[in-house]
Amino acid sequence: MTDIDLSVDDRFLYVSCFGTGRAIQLDVSDPMNPVKVGEIQLGGIMSRASHPAAPDLPLAGAPQMVEVSRDGTRVYWTNSLYGAWDDDFYPDGVGAWMALAHIDTEHGGMRLDERFFPHGEDFRGNRVHQTHLEGGDASSDSYCYS
Repeated sequence: MTDIDLSVDDRFLYVSCFGTGRAIQLDVSDPMNPVKVGEIQLGGIMSRASHPAAPDLPLAGAPQMVEVSRDGTRVYWTNSLYGAWDDDFYPDGVGAWMALAHIDTEHGGMRLDERFFPHGEDFRGNRVHQTHLEGGDASSDSYCYS
């Protein structure tokens, strides 16, 4: 696990598993009994799972930094952990990509957006790490806005 983010309503915890390529959603409404309610697979050291928008592109990196929209309906992941470590885990290069999942806020579960997949040259040769959504629409920015 390399990053976690809790939805603003404290119901869902999102966990990034950089090594395996898994992004997990846990229902933590009962914190003593978390329940896994969603999972997606992208990249990963062993599987290099592709994104539906580019099914023939094996992905380097994996879900790493996670950002939840303030309304809890969207979760974004980027694939770079830390420059020196990226190179250790992916010696042929980590590339750059970002993914979006839509959240079922009533029952839990994630659905990968099959059209949203900025990658490669969309980032002008830079790696992507932290995501900040416009207007403070991000759980980590909530303390900045009233």
